[in-house]
Amino acid sequence: METKKFSVSGMTCAACSAHVDKAVRELDGVTEVSVNLLTNSMTVEYEQPTSVKKICEAVGNAGYSATEATSDVSDSLEDTQSPRLMKRLILSLVLLIPLMYVTMGHIMWNWYLPDFVSSRPLVIGVFELVMTLAVMLVNKNFFVSGFKSAMRKAPNMDALVSLGSGAAFVYSTAVLIKMAADGGKMHYLHDMYFESAAMILTLITVGKLLEARSKSRTTDAVKSLISLAPKTATLLVDGKEKIIPADEVRVGDIFAVKPGESIPVDAVVVSGESAVDESALTGESIPVDKTEGNTVSSATINQSGYLVCRATHVGEDTTLHRIISMVENAASSKAPISKAADKVSGIFVPTVIVIAVVTGVIWLLLGRSVGYSLARAISVLVISCPCALGLATPVAIMVGSGVGAKHGVLFKNAEVLEIAGKINIAIFDKTGTITSGKPAVTDVICSDSVSEAELLSVAGSLEMQSEHPLAKAVMSKLESMGITAQPVSEFKALLGSGVSGKINGKTALCGNSELMRKSGISVDYLSETANTLSMDGKTPLYFALDGKPLGIIAVADSVRGDSKKAIAELKSMGVTTVMLTGDNRITASAVAKRVGINTVVSDVLPSGKDTAVKILSEYGKTAMIGDGINDAPALIRADVGVAIGEGSDTAVESASIVIMRPTLDAVVCAVKLSRKVLKNIYENLFWAFIYNCIGIPLAAGLFIAPFGWELNPMFGAAAMSLSSFFVVSNSLRLNFFKASARAGAIKPVSLPSNISEVILSQMEEKIMTKTIYIEGMMCNHCTAHVKKALEQLDGVKSADVSLENKCAVVTLEKDVCDKILSDAITENDYKVTKIEG
Repeated sequence: METKKFSVSGMTCAACSAHVDKAVRELDGVTEVSVNLLTNSMTVEYEQPTSVKKICEAVGNAGYSATEATSDVSDSLEDTQSPRLMKRLILSLVLLIPLMYVTMGHIMWNWYLPDFVSSRPLVIGVFELVMTLAVMLVNKNFFVSGFKSAMRKAPNMDALVSLGSGAAFVYSTAVLIKMAADGGKMHYLHDMYFESAAMILTLITVGKLLEARSKSRTTDAVKSLISLAPKTATLLVDGKEKIIPADEVRVGDIFAVKPGESIPVDAVVVSGESAVDESALTGESIPVDKTEGNTVSSATINQSGYLVCRATHVGEDTTLHRIISMVENAASSKAPISKAADKVSGIFVPTVIVIAVVTGVIWLLLGRSVGYSLARAISVLVISCPCALGLATPVAIMVGSGVGAKHGVLFKNAEVLEIAGKINIAIFDKTGTITSGKPAVTDVICSDSVSEAELLSVAGSLEMQSEHPLAKAVMSKLESMGITAQPVSEFKALLGSGVSGKINGKTALCGNSELMRKSGISVDYLSETANTLSMDGKTPLYFALDGKPLGIIAVADSVRGDSKKAIAELKSMGVTTVMLTGDNRITASAVAKRVGINTVVSDVLPSGKDTAVKILSEYGKTAMIGDGINDAPALIRADVGVAIGEGSDTAVESASIVIMRPTLDAVVCAVKLSRKVLKNIYENLFWAFIYNCIGIPLAAGLFIAPFGWELNPMFGAAAMSLSSFFVVSNSLRLNFFKASARAGAIKPVSLPSNISEVILSQMEEKIMTKTIYIEGMMCNHCTAHVKKALEQLDGVKSADVSLENKCAVVTLEKDVCDKILSDAITENDYKVTKIEG
């Protein structure tokens, strides 16, 4: 069984992707096909006798083109459609404006034209013909695609557009010929609809441009992820630094990372100590202390010390690349949402053609002239032009998007505006979403006879030497209160426990309770207070001076001011709220309790968020609200991805809704607005269908006998314009939307009480073992050396080394390739003969 990804060109709508899917699925040996219209890609799972060649041929026979996708993701990310569509639109407008001036301005409203033109109706008619033909040539792709789809007996939206525009053009050309034969009389100009043919093409080109840009934004998510990968690495060769491209680093290479630099590949620290900012991957803002034996990931940033590392995962095996793969897979697995107009067009277009032909034939059989019968048939085509049907959704989307922008909410595509109002499960990341993502001092607890100013002065004096984010929070508190820090000498960073220094010759300490106990300082009377702070999701920092405790300063990532209110309002609207975070359960539960969220899923790895959203999506329509790179797969996996504008670029690019201001009130606004837009779309579609249901019989002449109502094609076109005007006017009512207005509630989703356990159980990684046979071990010192080398590797839980059996049995927490295991042993001058498992 093989799985291959293909690039597909020529698809323009959901009908196209469905046709490609059907063509490939019919091949023998194909078990699964997933066609993605947004990325113009297709993933096929197949076995013999199917081959890549046969798949490409099947797509080609269907009228499209397919090639096997390259391994370099960036090759297919460039947006080539938007520039071409923009040129087409500009040319169309340049040609349409003078055409509309003549047809609407001069003929209908008597706007000025030079006498030598206005006195020659035939010249005006020829001008309309030439200008319309020019617009049609500029937009010839509609006709080519529409004709091909019709020939394949699978008409798409392009067929609908080309049919409406072409019918108006053919009818108008026939009138122009008749006008020329009749001496170029003026009244014939009123029976021409060249401007309708040109206007239809121009408006649809606008829609195609918006669609192309939406597709481009989807690929921007992957571009943003790729841009995170460091370009160079500082390799250490014989003690000397050598700068090489990051993609040339191999497993086992030793490299250095200086303060402020990004770590090029996944690795284990060989020497050095530092705080590493992992927010790019984990979304958590507080850097993690790293020392010898700890693992570090690619794209994370070394903030302070000098690190020497040994590469463990490179290329496609790095954490960053795995996240990129998850984003791509999530995008590919999301089924394209077929547009309503595309679904209807499959039936609507052939039905209208049949009605038009039948209409013409019946009138001929009734003894009417060819001209009269043709006029009736063309009236059916003209009045059934899909303008109202085609505008019903995009105009509401356009107005809704503008209203959203005024409220600080950006919708990236039409789909999200249609479905955001249907969500009934809101999933929140914690750090940077519910909380501000910036640690701040929350509590200052002083010991007896110690003032707050004294405690803060000592704290600031120590912390001003530190680069840790918690220290920055203390310094911000100091600055806000106008307290001056004192000079500090003999400053030391005590990795994992705190800092020390001397103030006016007295030893000052800052850190955890363990540091205080090791220093012989009793803080037992503060333990209960510290535990209470911890249970509330805060980090207690102990301070002491000259052997005496001064008190505790608690630092926490503060909850956004509007989080509780926004979550309460979502719940009142029938939306179930869930917190999904990589933080520990104590902190997560404390924050959730503070803001009113009942369901908490904590200790989630970046890859697990995607799985969690997938499981929750089984219970209803989901919205994922996040801000970090680790949220990107989940943002795409959810029905609606919402990114806080202050978040990472990747989160913003991956989401379908971007909140421009750091407030969750805007999330509530987005849901309310989407519900309004959705209701507006339903109204527009209803009136568009009602119009066609009444207009087509009227155009066909069904009301001539009973009422004497006979529709001239000119009035059919006017009716078409009025129907579009009604749709646009109805959509403009969305401008009166108010975010503060009370929204109705939908039926809330009832999640299982053990949903957190269900999610976590499905995210547990399978434990594997491998047996490595080794030559060269002579004593227990050798076995201990091998054991240490193996257990330092990322993914190795434990290693049991047997001197007697000359092998090592390693227990893995995740898949570690044989080469990495072998290199770890051979680098220590032992020989690996075989690896089993």
